[in-house]
Amino acid sequence: MKLSYRLKIGLIIILIASFFLVLNLTPFGKEIKNFFYLISSPIQKIFWKTGNKISDFFEVIFRIKDLKRENEELKLKIQTLEAENVTISELKKENEILREALEIGLEKEFGLQLAQVIGKDVSQDLILINKGLKDGILEGFPVISQQKLLIGKISEVYKDFSKVLLISNPKSSFDAKIADSDIFGVVKGKGNLKILFDFIPQEKEIKEGDLVVTSVLGGIFPQGLLVGKINEVTKSDLKPFQKAQIQPVFNIGNLEKLFIITEW
Repeated sequence: MKLSYRLKIGLIIILIASFFLVLNLTPFGKEIKNFFYLISSPIQKIFWKTGNKISDFFEVIFRIKDLKRENEELKLKIQTLEAENVTISELKKENEILREALEIGLEKEFGLQLAQVIGKDVSQDLILINKGLKDGILEGFPVISQQKLLIGKISEVYKDFSKVLLISNPKSSFDAKIADSDIFGVVKGKGNLKILFDFIPQEKEIKEGDLVVTSVLGGIFPQGLLVGKINEVTKSDLKPFQKAQIQPVFNIGNLEKLFIITEW
């Protein structure tokens, strides 16, 4: 009579259980267990060490991930702090510029808007500022520094920014005079940051170092804005007028914050 599969499995389980029961009840149980522990010890040690190594490996991986995340968080914090420092620095700069403008009374003479220089084209004697139509800026508005130095005028206006035509631009021309005198002439832009003071009457005496300021004549700019100083005079008895080179008092490389005159 053949035994069924289930009956075979049952008998095997019973035999194994009986074996371990006898093992625990007989005095030889401990010795048998010891034998099995002895022969299985190297195998257990290998598995134990391997298990530790695998555990350490995964622990290193998880730690690397944690460090990477912490590193990214630190980078983000550093970038945030740097951005805050830039903002604070910009605000400090603006405050210094406004303070300087207040000290010379610019706000009492003109309606002003502070603007940031966002682009420079030295080859075209142009700069770009971050104020435009939405800020009420119009073509022709004068642009000055906080020291009341004439920089130029608004030549093109867009929604968010404007182009400033520097006084050295060849398209720039306006009436001016020698400071504290009745010597008048016309300032002309020559390009490449060069300025000429032209149509000065021949009989008038001008010299190097004389300051040139805007005149009320022509109505292009308010009176008394500093244009520059004379650094070379050209005079000929054969011509009715003399002319002179003007050294601009601003450095285009240092232009960062400027004032737009909206009322004068």
